[in-house]
Amino acid sequence: MREASAKPGRRRRHVQQEMFRRGGKRRGAGRKPNGPRAGERHEARPDFKPYHALHVVIRVEPEVGNLRRRKMYKALREATITAALRERFRIVHISLQRTHVHLLVEAEHKEALALGMQGFSISAARHINTALGDGVRRRRGKVFADRYHVKVIKAPTQARHTIRYILSNWRHHSEDQQGLARTWLVDPFSSGILFPDWAELQDKPWMWPLRETYDPLIVRRPTTWILAEGWKLAGGPISAREVPSKPH
Repeated sequence: MREASAKPGRRRRHVQQEMFRRGGKRRGAGRKPNGPRAGERHEARPDFKPYHALHVVIRVEPEVGNLRRRKMYKALREATITAALRERFRIVHISLQRTHVHLLVEAEHKEALALGMQGFSISAARHINTALGDGVRRRRGKVFADRYHVKVIKAPTQARHTIRYILSNWRHHSEDQQGLARTWLVDPFSSGILFPDWAELQDKPWMWPLRETYDPLIVRRPTTWILAEGWKLAGGPISAREVPSKPH
């Protein structure tokens, strides 16, 4: 005997249960941080105006080694050439320390800063990895350890302290106390040789002569009032012999 058919009616719609929520950030997702600064929080970039100056610090991975070597200097000099081609991002002062680079820059806006630092970092990483290669193959590996740090310079006193700190940072780290460096007045691993406002140059018709074998790091003349003239209102010329403390 044939079974009676099911009662005709509206077919129930199949509802698929959502096992995993799509979109959004899952807890614990993403690449895990590593390195000595892995726990540091990534904060938003500070706001600034085109007439402000910016103190930027960028660190390298320990595997890169000491930046205060000739081949590292040449690699980073190439990066300053790349940066000098930009108009809305300008490196005004720079110094290379063993594990990090100090930059005093001008930027029209946040995008100009981001693009300028990206261009500088990519160029520096490429040339550093080439310098660290075996002569045939370029080294492969990360060069910069973390995001660069930015501090906005708004006041003349702050600007003067920052210029002194960057150009004489080698004295802050006692690099001037070792070997041949004891005979140097200005750090050759900085743009200090091009700085015209050292106290030691006052009343002299010429800047310090450059050796034929020395190619300075490439920087731009400041266009902001605070870096061109404003900082001078906070104390006048800076002595190359001063040992700077950390700027506030």
